[in-house]
Amino acid sequence: MSSLLVAPDVEVAHDQKVPRKRRVRWQRVVSPVLILALWEAAARAGLIAEDKLPAPSAVLATGWRLARDGTLGDHLLNSLSRAAIGLLIGGVLALVLGAAAGLLRLGDDAIDPPVQMARMLPHLALVPLLIIWVGIGESMKITLVALGTFFPLYFNVYAGIRDIDERLVEAAKTCGLGTWARIRHVVLPGALPSLFLGLRLAIGAAWLSLVVGEQTNTQNGIGFLMMEAREFSQTDVVVLGLFVYATLGLLSDVLLRVLERRALAWRQGLKAT
Repeated sequence: MSSLLVAPDVEVAHDQKVPRKRRVRWQRVVSPVLILALWEAAARAGLIAEDKLPAPSAVLATGWRLARDGTLGDHLLNSLSRAAIGLLIGGVLALVLGAAAGLLRLGDDAIDPPVQMARMLPHLALVPLLIIWVGIGESMKITLVALGTFFPLYFNVYAGIRDIDERLVEAAKTCGLGTWARIRHVVLPGALPSLFLGLRLAIGAAWLSLVVGEQTNTQNGIGFLMMEAREFSQTDVVVLGLFVYATLGLLSDVLLRVLERRALAWRQGLKAT
């Protein structure tokens, strides 16, 4: 009899999956490297005109030259400052308003309808109106980044809260958890996946907004560097600026993935086979 009682426990123990150590997938680097190699070969063979699209090696050489004389570093620092301030403003507003609309009925009635109406307007099309409202200085660029950040983060925070199973909240209430305890132990963990998705979309929108904002009456920044290079037909500098924006977007996404992996270590999602 005792062996019959122990056997199921042993079987369950054998069925438990042993967590596997996460391995670095270097295969993801193959396709970008291959594209760059084909691009370099086509440029050197004369299949691509140098004045239209210079080789990656030429762009790299230009980047090294601008980095040595400090030009690239100064413009990059200005761009990062604008992006950080706009992301902070838009992100805080999105978190506060999204949480209020998701948790409170009054917030849902008062906040969500106008936000839903405003999201139908492409925020990049608001540049002429922003110029009238806040001028063509730093305020316009930071406001544009904040708008690009706000909407994707707000909607994902709102949806993440509303998608939580109400039975979990009721169960927490039955167990004696107060309002703040329910938010901390039920609402926040349940909304985290959507929150990180919103952050990834918001950061992408922030870089896109920055590209547009820095090409409007700017005296510094990567966008200004590209616009100035366009005036002198310096295609290598323009492509370098695109590379910088792409690299910044990639690095921010990788950093966010690492944070997401650590914050959501308890979640086991579907993995590619």
